[in-house]
Amino acid sequence: MIRVAILGSTGSIGRSALKVIRRHPDRFQPVVLAANRRSEALADQVAEFAPKVAVLADDSVALPSTPGASRWSRGREALLEAAAHPDVDVVVNALVGAAGLEPTLRSLEAGHRVALANKESLVAGGALVPEAAERGGGEIVPVDSEHSAILQCLEGHAQRAVKRLVLTASGGPFRGRSRAELAEVDPGQALRHPTWDMGAKISIDSASLANKSLEVIEAHVLYGFDYDDIDAVVHPQSIIHSFVEFVDGSVLAQLGFPTMELPILYALSYPERVTDESLQTYDPVEASPLTFEAIDHDAFPLFGLGVRAGRSGGCAPAVFNAGNEVAVQAFLEERVGFLAMAEVVDAALQEVGAHEVHSAEDVVAADQAARTAAASAVERIRKKGNG
Repeated sequence: MIRVAILGSTGSIGRSALKVIRRHPDRFQPVVLAANRRSEALADQVAEFAPKVAVLADDSVALPSTPGASRWSRGREALLEAAAHPDVDVVVNALVGAAGLEPTLRSLEAGHRVALANKESLVAGGALVPEAAERGGGEIVPVDSEHSAILQCLEGHAQRAVKRLVLTASGGPFRGRSRAELAEVDPGQALRHPTWDMGAKISIDSASLANKSLEVIEAHVLYGFDYDDIDAVVHPQSIIHSFVEFVDGSVLAQLGFPTMELPILYALSYPERVTDESLQTYDPVEASPLTFEAIDHDAFPLFGLGVRAGRSGGCAPAVFNAGNEVAVQAFLEERVGFLAMAEVVDAALQEVGAHEVHSAEDVVAADQAARTAAASAVERIRKKGNG
């Protein structure tokens, strides 16, 4: 029996993880369930799965009136304690944004496997994350479909045998549109992803291709490849999740119909493979044709900004991530346009720079500075637009 903690259990990834666990009650037992603010949704999950611990990260939210037998707690420190709970084998980190970094570090330092869906942990934390794993004896198994695919393709191969990694992007709802056509798109359009069912933040990141630049940085940190050896292409069918090209010219790819349940199951059971008849069988005829396109850097400038931040190193990836979070929220609230998100992030990168990172406190400082700079940029853009 594998004992599981799910941080962000009421979000899309957390709910998918519980669907997987529901189908395999003989293999997986939820010990900890944690959410940010959705107390009633968390209470429903607690009633079904009866974990030992239930946590609301936001201590301003009241605990439910019928807590059940689980021990409830609130606040950031309670979340961090849950991440390092001694009765846990695997921590699914499905938290959204840079807030997921510290729980990732705590879990790894406690010796847990982290099934990592919070890509911002690796983007903002960089080398701090594998260092925490080395200190505590923990391990990272990615839940992102792209990085799960790379892990599967790399199994049994030395790094020196690999020439490059190629991540795939669906292209989101605006694939094929020009920069001019993107000037007037609204949040409702951006949230309508053609192949994946995701939360608002991730959906906007997919529409802008910011998520793909985050994943390039993530691949660099996870697998240790240079940025020159990591590429990305648009693949609208979302069947091939990543390629690995080897030095002899051979290429391996991992394929499957788009569902987060498959990489979640793989991360929970790794390195074992578990039979799951509920997951759709790949049919090459039904899935055909498979097509690929180059990324349009002019129409989707956030991709290039993110990769450049990764190459700059230091705190630049954390600044990119924080600036992007501010920009996405401003776009969702219709305070800036779709294309202006890149302007907001670029302003934060230019103002904060790429200082060295030696601790989580350095990341937090860079994150806060970037949010301040990005918020100022949002106001400048908004006032200019109103003027």
